[in-house]
Amino acid sequence: MRHMGRAVVVLLLALVARPARAQNPGLPVMNNGVPRGIGIYGDVGFPNAAAGKGTAYGATVRAGFGLIGATATLSALNPEGPAGSDVSVGGTLDYRLLGGPLVPLSVTLQGGISYAKPDNGVLPPGGLLSGQEVTAYRFPIGIGFALVIPNPVLAIQPWLAPRVDISYVKADGGSSTDTNFGLSGGLEFNLLNGFGIQAAYDRVFLSDGADPGTFGIGAHYAFRVPGL
Repeated sequence: MRHMGRAVVVLLLALVARPARAQNPGLPVMNNGVPRGIGIYGDVGFPNAAAGKGTAYGATVRAGFGLIGATATLSALNPEGPAGSDVSVGGTLDYRLLGGPLVPLSVTLQGGISYAKPDNGVLPPGGLLSGQEVTAYRFPIGIGFALVIPNPVLAIQPWLAPRVDISYVKADGGSSTDTNFGLSGGLEFNLLNGFGIQAAYDRVFLSDGADPGTFGIGAHYAFRVPGL
């Protein structure tokens, strides 16, 4: 029975670790530079089949102070299958290596973390591992390249961000760590009044070819802070 329990834990870890390899499950990892001021973002994500499908919703606050930026995200993923949503929290710390008000190209170093406790409804009540708690962490570490294309009333910002994507999942009696290459990119459109829209795509490349990916769209509003 003990060996059977360990086998079920390993299987459970494999099932939980595979979906949604972005920072917050179901949403792309955004790395398009350090903002100047404070921005509020709302996004909707659409994971592919390898990432569990379904729909994800996220709210993010971004803040920039000179060369340093930070984000905080609260999101919920409702995958296809059993009813219910998995809630996760995450954040990033960003450092601008290159770029400024008069330099259209920016290069940003980013490190992030997300935390979630996925619903383990696959375990039957009163079963062998009833009460099994699963905790999932994700650590995206990468660099982002963004280019601002100015226009009279609209600034267009294409960006691309390769990264190392580390996931760590633990359950009672076992844990699993997975490291892969991830890539995200997108477009952001910003009006002079602070309103904007964004779209991004994220993909993690696995050795077996079943690459989790997600497409996200959303809108945001930026508040400029004098002196930043």
